[in-house]
Amino acid sequence: MGRSRELEVLDSLWQSPKAMLLILYGRRRVGKTRLLTHWLRRYPGQGLYWVAEPTSSLTQLRSFSQAIMSFMDPEIDIPADFSYASWELALRQLARYAQDKRIALFIDEVTYLIDVDPEFVGMLQKIWDHWLSDANLMLVMSGSQMGIMRRHLLDYDAPLYGRATAQMQLPPLPYGATAEFFPDYDAADRVALYAMWGGVPAYWERLDADRPIMENLRQIVLPAHSWMVDESRILLSDFITDMHNYVGILRAIADGQQTMGAIAKRTGLASGKASFYLSVLRDTGFVAREVPMSHRDREDSRSGRYVVTDPYLRFFYRFISANQSRLALGQIQPLLDQIEEELPAFIEANTWQELCRQWLLLAGARDAVPVAVDEVGSEWTGGQSFDVVGIDTAGTGGAMTVLGDCFWDDHPVGPEALDTLARKATHALPKRDDAENDAPQPVYLVAFAKGGWTDEAHEKAERIVNDAAGRRRWRPAGIRLLDLATVDRDLAAWSV
Repeated sequence: MGRSRELEVLDSLWQSPKAMLLILYGRRRVGKTRLLTHWLRRYPGQGLYWVAEPTSSLTQLRSFSQAIMSFMDPEIDIPADFSYASWELALRQLARYAQDKRIALFIDEVTYLIDVDPEFVGMLQKIWDHWLSDANLMLVMSGSQMGIMRRHLLDYDAPLYGRATAQMQLPPLPYGATAEFFPDYDAADRVALYAMWGGVPAYWERLDADRPIMENLRQIVLPAHSWMVDESRILLSDFITDMHNYVGILRAIADGQQTMGAIAKRTGLASGKASFYLSVLRDTGFVAREVPMSHRDREDSRSGRYVVTDPYLRFFYRFISANQSRLALGQIQPLLDQIEEELPAFIEANTWQELCRQWLLLAGARDAVPVAVDEVGSEWTGGQSFDVVGIDTAGTGGAMTVLGDCFWDDHPVGPEALDTLARKATHALPKRDDAENDAPQPVYLVAFAKGGWTDEAHEKAERIVNDAAGRRRWRPAGIRLLDLATVDRDLAAWSV
């Protein structure tokens, strides 16, 4: 399932002798329902899972009331019109039942309740304070509409703020989990899969592991199976209603227009308008503004650039969104040919770099590199750029300690790439004084290549480490050359 850490959190809350309240949230399709129902199957008869639906408040209360009655007395014949008079009475009844035995109550898609009854959360706060907090109960409320979840459950002025024992944002599955779900795909295919659909389990389930990646994509974009087109609208509808300008901005960013000026020019929007739309998109979590690692403490850095963080949306708005007319006319093969041709560059600029940065962060935590990296990112200032930058903030006062580049090429990469990396390091690091006690800064170099490295590249790496003469700004603390097979193996092992 790939959710061992989240299951451990649920187990910990369950084993507590006190009332526990967990707020579980995350983007649609990420697997919240599966996590909760999977956990409940481990404790049969001790928990109730109920999911709200987009219907009237009265219908929701009736459904919940009957679910509670059936849970407390499975043998009872419940009338079709039975309902408690209020949510307060229904939950007080459950609190009484939970006095003598540990009970778990999972309310899924709670935002549907809040949609039709904005007072629901305030009422729940009252019930929690007076009855539920003294019951032998683990209450979990989950939802996907992130805006509503934040306003009503997570923000400082939300009625339940301070009552929740824990908050858990359920992330997509990590890349390493693809090895378990798609054991017959090779690593390159699984990287391509992750570049298109990210780590969303519901998307993975729609794929046929016996078919090649591009054949899966063909089936998904066919007009009769156009869920990939509908999904982008559904994801954004939790936050925005008029999508026209937002879609234009997402297309621009996914196509490489990442600065405010470039986005405004591409969309025809004034900078002020573009800034407003970007702030909303940043609130969704689907768009982020990144700054170079050397500017990481300067949010107002003019070097900032916008990125689409969600792999599915990034791929959709890069390749699919602008081609929906072609798809509707059945012109599928030309689009697939275009995607297949441009996909390697897309992966190199996005997914591969992200996986390499993830590898470095995890490697630092596991002593797999000789630098205790606790922050990772990239760098693109001073005329130099690095795909991977790692910093040991505690050990070096925030100075750069790891620099690296990433290559997505089927063939082994030669020594020229390492020459370039070493030369960039010399020019990127700040000038140092001539004082004898001001030694050159130690820098660990990493380089990632899909197809590995030539023998000449390995020889060059040894020379870079052994021949540090003449370098006044930095000295090589080591160098590591990695290929896709190594990154894939490590991320799979470290995802457990």
